[in-house]
Amino acid sequence: MAAKAAQRPPVSKPVLVLNGPNLNMLGKRQPEIYGHETLADVEAACRAEAVRLGLGVEFAQSNHEGVLVDRIQAAREGNSGIVINAGAYTHTSVALLDALNAAELPTVEVHLSNIYKRERFRHHSYISPAAVGVIAGLGTQGYLLALQALARLLAR
Repeated sequence: MAAKAAQRPPVSKPVLVLNGPNLNMLGKRQPEIYGHETLADVEAACRAEAVRLGLGVEFAQSNHEGVLVDRIQAAREGNSGIVINAGAYTHTSVALLDALNAAELPTVEVHLSNIYKRERFRHHSYISPAAVGVIAGLGTQGYLLALQALARLLAR
């Protein structure tokens, strides 16, 4: 399958990998839950996987809901798909859901931890209805799986 992906022309618009609040603290914040890899490590792995898949990738992170909404809105014209780890905004933000719906792009929701093994309030995601799929509990590998899923969707 890797050879097949390498033969495919790259998607013209990059995939946006968007990270929400506190993900800039990866590797420092609760490593027993979120692991020891940093956000820079995640970005490097995503860039390498995107090359392998023939995708361009843009990487962004913000602790501010409005900044994330603005970036999703811009993705409508500038990106081919979205990988989003909205952090705590997953469980609170109708604004992110509305932005994702308005973007009309294939979106994969990612969570480092298994949100269903955690506090009850984390069991509900406001953004899942806008996603083609959700990957939770597989650590940073979830980002790579999300890129693989989008590569297949975008190749159709």
